[in-house]
Amino acid sequence: MVYLAVIALLCGIACGMAGLDNVLPVEMIVSNKDLILYILMFLVGISIGLNRGIVSKIKEYHIKIFVIPAGIIAGSLAGGIVSGLLTGLPLNQSAATAAGMGWYSLSGVAIGNLAGAQAGSIAFLSNLLREIFSFFSIPWISKNLNYLTCIAPAGATSEDTTLPMMIRYTNGETVVLSVFNGVICSAAVPFLISFCFHFF
Repeated sequence: MVYLAVIALLCGIACGMAGLDNVLPVEMIVSNKDLILYILMFLVGISIGLNRGIVSKIKEYHIKIFVIPAGIIAGSLAGGIVSGLLTGLPLNQSAATAAGMGWYSLSGVAIGNLAGAQAGSIAFLSNLLREIFSFFSIPWISKNLNYLTCIAPAGATSEDTTLPMMIRYTNGETVVLSVFNGVICSAAVPFLISFCFHFF
């Protein structure tokens, strides 16, 4: 999965550098990027609806189930602010980028629409790297720290692309909490990006 994401990115860069943006399939994708984004969000909604165990886990944990996603959201935004201070990137862009929480397809397009192609590219690559980093860090975290901590690097991807890693390296309870975290973080990402960009 990591290799496919990197290959797709490199192919896109090659198409852009070769000036293939006027070729029909590429032009259709570029001109309909918002529609493609809505389709992606719809597919995430389907994956949320397919996970029946979430409702019973919410009843079991009550309000405590929100501690993990709240901590991940707060930590991501704090990391974005610190990164902005260290790199000189405007705080609203760095916080909005971090608010993507690994959902690179959404954050790249959303921030690109708000701040331009360069900011969108930074957001895309930053969140893609977060997802790739989580693939490599989850096995180490599960072995050296604890299962629940494995959810943190995955962020919004903990219910879809990084879920196989959770299944392989953690236990059933962590997997359910991981799915719930991904649902909450994925639902929060569009609002957090807009909030951070306009109010930081």
